[in-house]
Amino acid sequence: MATAPAVSNEVEVKYTKCLIDGEWVDAVGGRTFETINPSTGDVIAHVSEGDEPDVDKAVKAARRAFEAGPWTRMTATQRGRLMFKLADLIEDNAEELARLETLDNGKTYQDSLKIDVPLTVACYRYYAGWADKIQGKTIPINGPYFCYTRHEPVGVCGQIIPWNFPMLMQSWKWGPALAAGNTVVLKPAEQTPLTALYISQLAMEAGYPPGVINVIPGMGPTAGGAIAKHMDIDKVAFTGSTDVGHLIMEAAGKSNLKRVSLELGGKSPNVVFADANLDEAVEGAFFALFFNQGQCCCAGSRLFVEEKIHDEFVGKLVEKARHRRVGDPFDSQTEQGPQVSREQFDRVMGYINSGKEQGAPMLCGGGRVGDRGFFIEPTVFDDVRDDMTIAQEEIFGPVMSVMKFQNTDEVIDRANRTAYGLAAAVWTKDIEKAMRIANGVRAGTVWVNCYDVFDAAAPFGGFKKSGIGRELSEYALEHYTEVKTVTVKL
Repeated sequence: MATAPAVSNEVEVKYTKCLIDGEWVDAVGGRTFETINPSTGDVIAHVSEGDEPDVDKAVKAARRAFEAGPWTRMTATQRGRLMFKLADLIEDNAEELARLETLDNGKTYQDSLKIDVPLTVACYRYYAGWADKIQGKTIPINGPYFCYTRHEPVGVCGQIIPWNFPMLMQSWKWGPALAAGNTVVLKPAEQTPLTALYISQLAMEAGYPPGVINVIPGMGPTAGGAIAKHMDIDKVAFTGSTDVGHLIMEAAGKSNLKRVSLELGGKSPNVVFADANLDEAVEGAFFALFFNQGQCCCAGSRLFVEEKIHDEFVGKLVEKARHRRVGDPFDSQTEQGPQVSREQFDRVMGYINSGKEQGAPMLCGGGRVGDRGFFIEPTVFDDVRDDMTIAQEEIFGPVMSVMKFQNTDEVIDRANRTAYGLAAAVWTKDIEKAMRIANGVRAGTVWVNCYDVFDAAAPFGGFKKSGIGRELSEYALEHYTEVKTVTVKL
């Protein structure tokens, strides 16, 4: 275990209540829930546990703000300025937010500060720039008519975000929704509510009018379920597991047929050809899986290595895994923190046991690190069959499955043998091989000789059971606007 933290892990938890109509309020039922430090298992704070009555209050506030508040009278340029101000405030409070994120989530402080905060700020600034550029078209139709389209906000948007990138997922949801002029009711993950609440206060300080932003911490089945089925929410956006995505779709369909966008699970193939730069591919494949404790929906968890380089490649990979420093996420030398919760720890350990029971050779890892917190050793399985559980189900932890392949047609076929289609990658110096993989694999994002390259301007989302719609870029705005056609007789 890493020791002697170089960064203070002491951070004041300032905001633990529901934010409704510009006010911090206790949950109607008076209940709270514990948010846990995954490094120790200790309670960080007690947070208001919102439920259906709280969601209903928040939706009413969001509806008033959308239809009659000062938000409706703001120009697009003014909306953009508010988002630029929010981005500045997040940047000004970067260190405190990073400490809070690490305390609540378990990711390393270096990742929180150098990756999560900058990407969050960049996302808000990107959509701040879009606010006054959402526009329709003029259409030359037959007859003496002037025809044009308007892109108008959808209305009240319910948003449910996950625990693996709390700050960043909040920005992915708020950015396009607020730029387009909607109001929002957001439920942060019950495992990691603290930075979402802190940033909500910064949004108030930036000048967002009451009711435009509402945040209800609470449980998925109760607060999240209430958002999905609420009759006065016009659109719901969810990032999380495919199983919960099914429930969101069902609830939305049974209520008011609200719009739905889903960014769900993945089991992403990462293909390494023999002609790749070996060292770069090892580094890339390692990062693709073990970044953020393996808790990434697009993690490169199915590593296909061409047979002729398999032994050398896997040897280098296992050597890196064995020397990966796991421990206190506030220690500057730590490379891997804990899993986010006891539930997630137990889930990952269950998959490790499954891999061993189904006969996959475990080359390293497989155990717990320390006797406190939810730390797991970086784990590598080799010669994994396509039908094994660890090759088919999303593990969401530091567990890599390595498979050999012999040719391009074979690996494309095997890469597509999954219910998911979120991301993929290929490592090769041959542009023809790269393009065959990029075009042949059914995935929403394909990286070539790189992995986990994200930018707010590039759309992200999945095929098949990995979701509906796209996050980020201009494409995300499509989910937060209605197209109205106006035809005028001349």
